[in-house]
Amino acid sequence: MEYADFLKSKIKLAESYGFDCSADEVNPACKPHQVDTIVWNVQGGRRGNFSAFGLGKTIEELEIARLVNLKAETILGRPGRSLIVMPLGVRQEFARDAVEVLGWPEPPRFIRRLSECPEQPAEGPAADIYLSNYESIRDGRLDPAAFDCVILDEASCLRGFGGTKTFREMMYLCTGDGGPSGRSREARVRWRFVATATPSPNDYIELLAYSAFLGIMDVSQAKTRFFKRDSTKADHLRLHPHKEREFWLWVSSWALFVTRPSDLGHDDAGYTLPEMEVHWHEVGSDHSQAGTDRNGQGRLFVEAAIGVQEAAAEKRRSLPARIEKLLELRRLDPGAHRIIWHDLEAERRAIEQAVPSVVSVWGSQEMEERERRIMGFSRGEFQELATKPVIAGSGCNFQRHCAWAIFLGIGFKFNDFIQAVHRIHRFLQTRRVRIDLIYTEAEREVRRQLERKWQQHERMVARMTEIVREYGLSLAAMAGHLERKLGVERVVCEDPGGRYRLACNDCVDETGRMETDSVDLVLTSIPFSTQYEYSPNYADFGHSEGNDEFFEQMDYLTPELARVTRPGRIVAVHVKDRIVPGGMTGLGFQTVYPFHARCIEHYTGHGLAYMGMVTVVTDVVRENNQTYRLGWTEQCKDATKMGVGMPEYLLLFRVPPSETENSYADTPVVKDKGDYTRSRWQVDAHAFWRSSGNRHLAPEELHGVPHATMFKLFRSYSLQRVYDYEHHVRLCESLEATGRLPTTFMLLQPQSWAPEVWSDITRMRTMNTLASQQGRRMHLCPLQFDLVDRVIRRFSMPGEVVYDPFAGVATVPARAVKLGRVGWGCELNGDYWSDGCTYCRAEADRAEMPSLFDAVDTDVPAETAGVMGA
Repeated sequence: MEYADFLKSKIKLAESYGFDCSADEVNPACKPHQVDTIVWNVQGGRRGNFSAFGLGKTIEELEIARLVNLKAETILGRPGRSLIVMPLGVRQEFARDAVEVLGWPEPPRFIRRLSECPEQPAEGPAADIYLSNYESIRDGRLDPAAFDCVILDEASCLRGFGGTKTFREMMYLCTGDGGPSGRSREARVRWRFVATATPSPNDYIELLAYSAFLGIMDVSQAKTRFFKRDSTKADHLRLHPHKEREFWLWVSSWALFVTRPSDLGHDDAGYTLPEMEVHWHEVGSDHSQAGTDRNGQGRLFVEAAIGVQEAAAEKRRSLPARIEKLLELRRLDPGAHRIIWHDLEAERRAIEQAVPSVVSVWGSQEMEERERRIMGFSRGEFQELATKPVIAGSGCNFQRHCAWAIFLGIGFKFNDFIQAVHRIHRFLQTRRVRIDLIYTEAEREVRRQLERKWQQHERMVARMTEIVREYGLSLAAMAGHLERKLGVERVVCEDPGGRYRLACNDCVDETGRMETDSVDLVLTSIPFSTQYEYSPNYADFGHSEGNDEFFEQMDYLTPELARVTRPGRIVAVHVKDRIVPGGMTGLGFQTVYPFHARCIEHYTGHGLAYMGMVTVVTDVVRENNQTYRLGWTEQCKDATKMGVGMPEYLLLFRVPPSETENSYADTPVVKDKGDYTRSRWQVDAHAFWRSSGNRHLAPEELHGVPHATMFKLFRSYSLQRVYDYEHHVRLCESLEATGRLPTTFMLLQPQSWAPEVWSDITRMRTMNTLASQQGRRMHLCPLQFDLVDRVIRRFSMPGEVVYDPFAGVATVPARAVKLGRVGWGCELNGDYWSDGCTYCRAEADRAEMPSLFDAVDTDVPAETAGVMGA
């Protein structure tokens, strides 16, 4: 395959898994906006329906199931079978809408086990459409893979990708991905749909989980394509500013956001939301029970907002005051229908004691009784219902008889809150809605966060409906904006003096233009397969669906690198293994993808000789903050699931020399023995450094020593003495006992005598430091100067050409210029390339001017310096 054809094969727009469908096939009882939504879903076959509360998702789901069952016969040779999965207390809504709105003779059958399906389904539109709840799936009583179509109503079980048993089971049973013990399943649910009115605007992982469940895009691929990684916290995602529009267009290609019929060009008559009054009621906190902090110091004020545990304690303390406020509010209209939302069982019991007539619903009740009470309140059979948002906050319609909700407390879970609000504030509500929220003085921050998330939710909905209004339901129109360029207009920045040359181009094309044997050293950090995507271009190696596609593209580059590198010279490749999330391994726990091993296999497969690798030590504490893979708490629960820290590797390959008699390179890298003495060679070559005779450090000698000094002192001590594991642990424990052991970086890092292990790479010495100070866009993962400088000095000579096909912000070419070599580079991302040209030009013009980093203490790594102020 030609390279251009390969790039075209990477263009994968949102696929259609559905059927041809027209409006006249939809039940005529459906509203025009419902008809459009149903047709769009059936045509897609795997879609998300995020219509607003009260627009008729129940009706739409029933019709989608009926049409998919009907049309599946053309593919399956038999009618299809559909399952609609829903929260408890919602099935009566489906039954009522099926009969009273759609006019079906019988509602779909509710089942908890597959054995409850009749062998011969009844005739009619409800034939082979079944209803069930999430508990039946979670507990293993019902396997959704036995159905051809699965629709998840109020699909919040997918929220928090990989974090719940329900999600893992749903992914495994419907898609074949994930599941316990690495189970695999050939049978998959062919047609899949999700529906919810409140996809969280504060947690992008939820949208990515919906995408993964529907088979639109893998979670890790979506992270790579659209998001910046937070180096301090795993799965804390931030959209790249330049990709925000693209992200929401992509979401709109498989998920439909509709807030009112006019979003789809229809009349809004009958779909006007009533006014909503929101009243906040603050009650005082008992500061005499503020307690103590972790150091035993007494607090002056209650600080409930600092954590979940403190917030729960504040709720318990403030319960009498909040109950008093609840009774005060009830007296405003004693005969009104109202729902009282709470979070704790203690709150429920207090409500029941204060309001004896209230009907309560709680988790340990029999499911039938819970559903009976919820549906009774929905039908107006009693005045007041007390329950938790997590129980009745999703899918229930209370607007027929209730327009007043009182929240006895507030919490951190926005989705539960907004779902509870919209049980009564929804289309077809005929009265003004009143929402009362009771909180304490110490919960002011909780209130602020809740209001912030509410505003974010409104902004997200507005953004999505704007796209719907602009493009309608035309995937082709959206695809026109999503489609990326296949290449880039080539631009070359070249130093008149010949000291550097940077091309903005696809590196496969650029390397192919270079003369044979024109490069003396290749030094590069290749994209880590699908880990990062550096530009909105299909030629970007990081824009790959998986590892196989990544290495398929590498197959076009590596032969060109071997061709342009002089015989006998080095190709040095910086790589790092990748963490595979437990939700994607099929094993239920994280594993490591041995990317460095796959790279060795790749390069040697193209005729390069493997010469070994250098291990670059990284900080295990910082890594755990990013991945949650090595947590101390989890280690104590079960050490068998724990791996080790993830170092970086520098892989060394050699292009075979023209002659094999003496194995020298065609142009050897020669060292001057006056500079590189026999003594230095012997020390460098030996893997063991003898002790200087100094005694062990005593733990008490570290007390009061600044972190910067302590780091350097321990490194020096560690390299001079035979390593003692137990003593190392005791030193750390002594610091922990006095509260001086950092939790964000590793202070006393193990050091190595071995020359193939580099534990002194200063991680702050990168181009990103310059970029940050100059207000430029920072690179996703820049190379460290120390690593680059060592390789250039070791494997090249002054005046020789050093080439980086993935130049990024031109760290390698710029450092090559600084060290008296000629720097060549290629970069696809125009912004990176532009910055790289600036850096190379500055190095070429610098002459003897001191570097920005000449004054930096290179003995202290960035993660340490940032905390210690070094």
